[in-house]
Amino acid sequence: MIPKKLQDKIDKRKEQNLLRQLGTQHHLIDFSSNDYLGFSKSKLIFDMTHHYLEAYNLSRNGATGSRLLSGNYELYKEVEDTLCEFFYSESALIFNSGYDANLGFFASVPQRGDIILYDEYIHASIRDGISMSRAKAYKFKHNDLAHLDTMLKRIQHSESEIYIVSESVFSMDGNSPDLVTMSQVSKKFKAHLVIDEAHAIGVFGEQGCGLIQQLNLEKEIFARIITFGKAFGSHGAAILGSQELTQYLINFARSFIYTTALPPHTLMTLKSVFIELPKTHEISKLQKNIDIFKKEVFKNKLHKNFIDSHSAIQCCLIIGNENVKAISNQFLKKGFDVKPILSPTVPEGEERLRFCIHSFNTEKDIKEVIHLLVTLIQI
Repeated sequence: MIPKKLQDKIDKRKEQNLLRQLGTQHHLIDFSSNDYLGFSKSKLIFDMTHHYLEAYNLSRNGATGSRLLSGNYELYKEVEDTLCEFFYSESALIFNSGYDANLGFFASVPQRGDIILYDEYIHASIRDGISMSRAKAYKFKHNDLAHLDTMLKRIQHSESEIYIVSESVFSMDGNSPDLVTMSQVSKKFKAHLVIDEAHAIGVFGEQGCGLIQQLNLEKEIFARIITFGKAFGSHGAAILGSQELTQYLINFARSFIYTTALPPHTLMTLKSVFIELPKTHEISKLQKNIDIFKKEVFKNKLHKNFIDSHSAIQCCLIIGNENVKAISNQFLKKGFDVKPILSPTVPEGEERLRFCIHSFNTEKDIKEVIHLLVTLIQI
């Protein structure tokens, strides 16, 4: 038995038909995963990883400890150096996940008396990190830089460091802020700009380097958070920034200090990914499929239902948890995996179907899933 207060919360979720449960693997047509380039299932990357592990004589299953104890093997430095070169960053520090990276950064970097201004739709991992910070935090309206500018004018404190936080591609909307203007606003108020690039890398920029580099803004950003579990098909994350920032995080980011390091296999998979990226055609295939999807949306006069997005995340608003779940289940019966996004994950009245586009989706699959959406919306 668990405490009554906990059971009451579970019962309430059941009453609202919002109880989360773990599913199983399936063979549906994938319009839901973050595996944008299909790298998680790449036999080439899998075999390359195995080959390099043997060549490096790294036939062990675990890291044996935290990076500050016994887990900081030489491969870590190789991959972090590769990250610096690829992302034009002075320094890079690998964390075990995007959640750990955001928790570690926001819980340790902003200090008491500092101010964090964050987009109201920012990821839950950033919110959790901010909640552990001693800084004061205020949200600004989603992608509304005029509102951000107004807030900055109100909170000028000579002794406060200001952190502006956003994502280059928002995970539940697929849209992006005006990053160029945001960097200019940040510079104007001498604020530190922090951007989560989880859903941009592998999708935008040369060889999938992300939106920040595509816009030549890497020198304007205090910290970039990148993750490896989405387009790169692996696991883990990194914070890109100055050498001084990396040194600080090694000393004060608790989610880095007090955890066992990633195993060699994960690091070698990342090494293989960066060997493959310059040669792959999957990024151009992905961009082509995003264009096909958007054209089908317009062709079928559904664009008013969709949030404007040029990313791999395309969201169709369908109001009401029961409505969006029912349509998602119909997709399931027809062999398509399209996930419903329910409130309170998104604001009530903004429930949606979230279509994730991949390089491996066929034009036939895309046209069929849009045709089915037209039919289901009209029912």
